[in-house]
Amino acid sequence: MKLARAIQFDESDRNVFHNPAATGEWVISGGFEFSNWTEADLTGKARQAFANGWLGLENFGRVTFAAVTRIEPREFDALTNKLALHFIEVYGAPSVEAARGVALDELNHMRDACEDHDANTLLSVQRELTKAGVREQFRFINSEDAGLEQFAVHGDSES
Repeated sequence: MKLARAIQFDESDRNVFHNPAATGEWVISGGFEFSNWTEADLTGKARQAFANGWLGLENFGRVTFAAVTRIEPREFDALTNKLALHFIEVYGAPSVEAARGVALDELNHMRDACEDHDANTLLSVQRELTKAGVREQFRFINSEDAGLEQFAVHGDSES
């Protein structure tokens, strides 16, 4: 079974997200967080989280890139429980049973997206707000095809 972990190439996630996910955290799309957003919500760091942030499942922060890796069934089950509790605490889900079903759907969606890709395949997400709701597109970059020119590098060469 495969899922994805947060990966950072530089310090930019610390600057562009209110709450950056830590390298190594398991991630999912987390598009549900934006389900009732409007254009008025898309400003500053919130816009960046919406536009291309994966949701970390430890501190529920955001990260720009993720990498496919293997996950053990017991880890997957623990993430399901953790996400279910998050749905209760943050979104007011009525019960652990109801929240667990939704959490499992979210994790299965991410697992299915990762399953056909090799370990270390890089993932990015791009979202847009449409009349029908949030539209997400995933991009997969094989690790051997990834070049530094594909990623934003922040800072100056003088330091």
